[in-house]
Amino acid sequence: MSSEKTTLSTDDKKLVKELFLNSFFLENCYNYERQQGLGFALAMWPAIKRFWHTKEERAAALTRHMAIFNTTPHVVGAISGVAAALEREASENPEFDTSIINNVKVGLMGPFAGIGDSFFQGTLRIIASGIGISLCQQGSPLGPILFLLIFNIPHIIIRYFLTMVGYKSGTSLVEGARGGAILQKLSKGATIVGLMVIGGMSASMVALSTPLAMTIGETTFEMQSYLDQIFPSLLSLLYVFLMYGCLKKGMKATGILLMTIAIALVGAFFGFLA
Repeated sequence: MSSEKTTLSTDDKKLVKELFLNSFFLENCYNYERQQGLGFALAMWPAIKRFWHTKEERAAALTRHMAIFNTTPHVVGAISGVAAALEREASENPEFDTSIINNVKVGLMGPFAGIGDSFFQGTLRIIASGIGISLCQQGSPLGPILFLLIFNIPHIIIRYFLTMVGYKSGTSLVEGARGGAILQKLSKGATIVGLMVIGGMSASMVALSTPLAMTIGETTFEMQSYLDQIFPSLLSLLYVFLMYGCLKKGMKATGILLMTIAIALVGAFFGFLA
């Protein structure tokens, strides 16, 4: 739905400004368990404080946004804007499924990360660095100043614009979905996209293989090559299931991380894992 059809009130514009400013906390306390989860929860606080009124409701919303999250910081405003609009709908509609919020976040963070990294890290930063380094080599103090200006002026403008567009788009979406079955379809679609993103992250970030091989006569059979022919990345998938099972049984993420390190060290030492 077109975000231009949604006109924001003065109060909404104030909220967008607060979301924009709080988005700079995104990478506060970045960690391997939840990555930017804590920073995103802090970035969402203006919306949570505005739309939820009891201590229990605010705690539930903060907990919801503490889930694992990771995207390019410069474009996070688009996602926090949509999430804020969904939080408002959740506070006004008792039948709203709050799981939609995190599913939409997960579905958006991957595509926006790809776009943000390509533009800001792969293009704008290189251009700004080239100009700044060239001036620094000439002994000009303008080098670092221009680097910061060339990179951050477009960054700040785009960051605010995306926050505005994200909130407008989320508002248009929930307004169009009221009174119909669209919310159910949205929930199902967001769940599917979220699971696809998590599956893709698991496949690309969990790498586990074995160098075990058997020699029969003059022929060497490498176990990993046969596993890849039957089911590529099978060991990685099994380890993801193992970690999921540990989480379901109440094991802390820190414990799973230490267990992973221990398995890696033991496997490398005895030569059955690579």
